[in-house]
Amino acid sequence: MCGLVGCMDTRGRRDPDEVLLRQMNAAQFHRGPDQGGEHFEPGLALGHRRLSIIDLASGQQPLANEDGSVVVVYNGEIYNFPALMDELVARGHQFRTRCDTEVIVHAWEEWGEACVERFRGMFAFALWDRNAETLFLARDRLGIKPLHYAELSDGRLLFGSELKALLACADLPRVLDPEAVEDYFAFGYVPDPRTIFTGASKLPPGHTLTVRRGAPVPAPVPYWDVVFGNDGPADLEVATGEFVERFSEAVRIRMVAEVPLGAFLSGGVDSSAVVAMMSGLSEDPVNTCSIGFGDPRYNESAYAEAVAARYHTRHFSEQVDPDRFDLLDQLALMHDEPFADSSALPTYEVSRIARSRVTVALSGDGGDEMLGGYRRYRGYVREENLRRMLPDGVRRGMFGPLARVYPKADWAPRPLRAKATLEALAADAVDGYMRSVGIIDDASRRRLFSPEFRGRLGAYRASEVLRRHAAKASPDDPLAFVQYLDLKTWLAGGILTKVDRASMANALEVRVPLLDHKLVEWMARLPAHHKIRGQQGKYLFKHAMEPHLPSDILYRPKQGFNMPIGEWFRGPLRERLPAAVCSERMLDTGFFNPAELKRLVAEHQSGRRNHTRPLWSLLMFESFLRQRAEGADTRPDEGRPLARGVGA
Repeated sequence: MCGLVGCMDTRGRRDPDEVLLRQMNAAQFHRGPDQGGEHFEPGLALGHRRLSIIDLASGQQPLANEDGSVVVVYNGEIYNFPALMDELVARGHQFRTRCDTEVIVHAWEEWGEACVERFRGMFAFALWDRNAETLFLARDRLGIKPLHYAELSDGRLLFGSELKALLACADLPRVLDPEAVEDYFAFGYVPDPRTIFTGASKLPPGHTLTVRRGAPVPAPVPYWDVVFGNDGPADLEVATGEFVERFSEAVRIRMVAEVPLGAFLSGGVDSSAVVAMMSGLSEDPVNTCSIGFGDPRYNESAYAEAVAARYHTRHFSEQVDPDRFDLLDQLALMHDEPFADSSALPTYEVSRIARSRVTVALSGDGGDEMLGGYRRYRGYVREENLRRMLPDGVRRGMFGPLARVYPKADWAPRPLRAKATLEALAADAVDGYMRSVGIIDDASRRRLFSPEFRGRLGAYRASEVLRRHAAKASPDDPLAFVQYLDLKTWLAGGILTKVDRASMANALEVRVPLLDHKLVEWMARLPAHHKIRGQQGKYLFKHAMEPHLPSDILYRPKQGFNMPIGEWFRGPLRERLPAAVCSERMLDTGFFNPAELKRLVAEHQSGRRNHTRPLWSLLMFESFLRQRAEGADTRPDEGRPLARGVGA
């Protein structure tokens, strides 16, 4: 795995700032500690950090074609590169290496912008074609690998794998985007294409950006989308057999490496299934890595050890202290913008442990999103079916008033916590799902934000992120509808961002077979009853794995990487919490209502209410401000419209 950076003069051929390029490249040293490379020519600079995985001897980057007119810097793995190489050789292209990077160069020469449609894998790359005076940026279909860019006022276009590379440039404005702040406190991350800064963007998954010298920087263009439907195999056994075959192939092509390779093994269904497939494909024992916690509420290590024993893996497990709150500030440094998924902490720890044994690890990410594993999916389907039974006016008139008078009862047993359900039933499909995925609801955010900041937001609400994607989702199948929304938001912006930053901070490459795009396209067409049946999510997946895994792995309640955050706030972080959340740094932004900040802290620390999620998101925001946004401009930019679409 690697890191790429670059700078293009979109207006002319000014000599590039070599010092800046090297600073940008150095900011991502962790992504590629093995080698570094640079390329300079009038109007263009490219940089690269390499973590050597394939063709260790001759895969250095930047890499060019025979006459040096096409140059690429690349982060990722293209698993079908041998077949593409054979096809390109048959068409007359000559190769100097046996690495996938050179395939990109010749694929561009042969197919132009359509080359990305032929790549199977995870990738982000920047390709310069001197003869066409064209820069081509591309990101893989699911967003496994990141790519950021920013256009400066003087016509320079900066780009890099991580936002920190762009922040190495002093000319990049540090103006915080109010809509990104709203999005962050709703979702816990900043969804594509925004970043927390107005002047920088993320290239969305499945998009390319073609920049021609002398022309305005255009909006990114999509080259792929997933289509959900119910026209896959209807028979369970037929679908099961086909799934195992496709899943096994997705695992197999990700086991090619010239460095030590292994797998994360949490003891959950997805990672255990990946290890089972790997063991069946390998003559040697698979290297597996896991972490355990002393507190049994957060410890799945016994299940991981059971899978490791069944498949005779070389299992490496380390017990870590769940109270790793000393890593809090590390999260802001890794993500470069606020990020509120607390499971980033154990993800960082398991990546650190894995890197001591292997350079490449396979993970089980994507199973819940593609195969219906989240409990919220089952709840949403029930709610949406009820919504569809009643006319909108009747539904809003019935459930809206009930929701307003029903007390909020987070402390009560789940069956008595009906306020959220009533509010969801009164909402439309998008707002109903927003209530399931949001970390702070609309009403709570309005109380959290200052009147002045609410005025700057105007009518904008974070639910517009979902609404934009909902316009392209299947409206007929409630499950397919929310799976599509998650693939476009939570998967790329939350899950995959977390895994990329935590693993690359440890110079570890992570591959995700359940997000092989061909497998994803097939799983998307499965009938809903193969994904959810009764109260059982991932029904087909678990049925398919019954010959490979014990039932207590397959059918136990989902646990996940939970952390005792709420307890930290009443214990070891008791003093740090109010000092951070109610600090002058937070108040100086003008974003927050000081009385609400104090109320959240006081009620949580007294035990009267549980405000873990909003307090964690506030703590992460303060850490971001302190480490990545010192000197940031939080004032409104009167000349800049708040609304920004893809590529803005």
